[in-house]
Amino acid sequence: MPFFPFARPLLRPLTRLAAVAAVVGLLASCGGGGSNAGTSPFDIGLPDADKLDQQCAMPRPGDAQGSLDTEKAWLRSWIDETYLWYDDVRALPAATLDPANSATPLEYFGKLKSPLLTASGKAKDEFHFTYPTPEWIALSQSGISYGYGFQVAFLDDTAPDRSVVVAFTEPGTPAAAAGIGRGAVILAVDGADVATGAAATLNAGLFPKAAGSHTFTVRDLGAAATRDVVLTAQSLASTPVLNVGTLPAPNQSVGYLLFNDHIATSEAQLVAAVDTLKAAAVSDLVLDLRYNGGGYLDIAAELAYMIAGPANTAGKFFERLNYNNRNPFGQSTSERTTVFHSTGQGFSVPSSRDLPFLGLSRVFVLTSGDTCSASEAVVNGLRGAGVTVHLVGSTTCGKPYGFFPQDNCGTTYFAIQFQGVNFLGFGDYADGFTPTCAVADDFSHALGDPAENQLEVALGLRNTGACTVPTGTRAQALGIARRLDSGPVLKRTPERENRIYRPQ
Repeated sequence: MPFFPFARPLLRPLTRLAAVAAVVGLLASCGGGGSNAGTSPFDIGLPDADKLDQQCAMPRPGDAQGSLDTEKAWLRSWIDETYLWYDDVRALPAATLDPANSATPLEYFGKLKSPLLTASGKAKDEFHFTYPTPEWIALSQSGISYGYGFQVAFLDDTAPDRSVVVAFTEPGTPAAAAGIGRGAVILAVDGADVATGAAATLNAGLFPKAAGSHTFTVRDLGAAATRDVVLTAQSLASTPVLNVGTLPAPNQSVGYLLFNDHIATSEAQLVAAVDTLKAAAVSDLVLDLRYNGGGYLDIAAELAYMIAGPANTAGKFFERLNYNNRNPFGQSTSERTTVFHSTGQGFSVPSSRDLPFLGLSRVFVLTSGDTCSASEAVVNGLRGAGVTVHLVGSTTCGKPYGFFPQDNCGTTYFAIQFQGVNFLGFGDYADGFTPTCAVADDFSHALGDPAENQLEVALGLRNTGACTVPTGTRAQALGIARRLDSGPVLKRTPERENRIYRPQ
């Protein structure tokens, strides 16, 4: 089966309204460690993870009877064999590494990660978690999850000043039917005030895990009055490409593409989008990735190819994976290299189909702290091919890493196992890519509106070569202040921030 390197949970400490708790799920086994570890000089007396996997305290059909001790022993060996920074884990205090000091495998797993910091002072490993796999598989394959069809952003996530605004709404969803659009402020959920309410109530309403109805008090963009709206959470498939076309005069030669998810269905939508832009003979492209947390790396490689074309990508690769010094998965150079794909990869486009391309030598990318993982790989891969990439917005999330989700005894674990680098060998962006022009998101204008702050500045950069000052401000339009240094604003469950790699 394919490997699924997952990405980051984009949540800060306060309420962690999306679902930061480690949870368990089922997954058809991907095997054990599958590594080259456990041999001199790396052997420190740990058993081979492959000999411990699926020995479970509560075995499923096909599992062997084991215990919590064997599950924790498997975790320790698997981390030592495959974790990118296994040496950092070896240096942890003995009491931390002692499985007897962790009541459950989940608690133990939470300790088995690097404690170090990056140059900016953030955690070196922000991406260590577990997840209910059926939900993950459903979303990664088709974008299906429970919700209402809107994506919310936190302008401030610190009580008593929490502020929640709708970033975008997908068509044909309950939110769209209720007329809830970008810029609508959510003031209360099921009677709980967003600014000060109980996290449990806000979690249940904003990020439902099952079907059910919830009441929202909202103030629509530009409205003075509030209204109560009852929405029923449904199992929804997302629309990854929400907006594509050329911009109005005087920027009619500029294409705009809003791309929100590197999921399987996006392949066909991206091909159709590039066909549209190619037919319009665009000379420049604004690629809006501000809400794109990542997904299939092969789709990122397809998108980069469709932007750059064969002349820019010939003889170059899109991304190569660097593992720890043991090459734990035993991959050859070709097996750990993703090329610029010039044909469909079979997600939703036949593998025999040649991909359209624009052949651009530069691209303008709109970013935020939620631009993550495979989306950052698009930026890095294009730059590796010599394409000029101008970023407009805020610093990206900083995830050049990925992992192969590993099931053991009903829990799927995600631990960083590789770093991706581009054709020039660059992959050191753990603190994110800094924008060419820093500008806040503008929830007072529609995405794709030339008057929206980020798009306006991108067009100004294209036309003048300089970072212009946007004419409008989000705070004035919404009547809401936001800490501009607060980093990512989207609250997404981990499966919406991912990097999925399928070995060649």
